[in-house]
This record gives sequence, C-alpha cells and structure tokens, in this order.
Amino acid sequence: MTMQRLIWILWPSFIVGGIAEALFFTAFDPQDMMLFGDPISWSREAVYSVGFFIFWAVCAASSAATCLLQRSPDQINR
Repeated sequence: MTMQRLIWILWPSFIVGGIAEALFFTAFDPQDMMLFGDPISWSREAVYSVGFFIFWAVCAASSAATCLLQRSPDQINR
C-alpha cells in the first residue's frame, strides 16, 4: 500500500472519527455508561480517548473498504 493511499484512508477517517465522537459524547455521559452490566470506572478522559480510537478504527475500516472496492480489475489481478 502506498503512502498516498494510506493518507487517503487515515486522514478522512480521523476527521469523521472526531466528529462521531463529539456527537456521541454530546448525547452520552461517560460516567453513566455501563460495560457488561458494570459501570465504567475509568476517567472521562480515558473513555473519550478509547471512544475516539474506536470511532477512528471503524471509519478507517470504511475508508479502506472504499479504496479496495474502487480498484480496477487490472490493479487487483497483477
């Protein structure tokens, strides 16, 4: 994978991951969240950080799938 393609995947997913985190944590307070029936005992900053990386990973997977699906048959069958 070229560096340019990696940037095409990671940069937009970073932006959208940040927007998704802002929208999600506007509606939900980390101190009120539950994980497997138990309250989350982490600090708010830790929950925000983990949440951001989860949103970023999901958005990066979506961007990577888009890059994969827009390849031509010649690029795939090299």
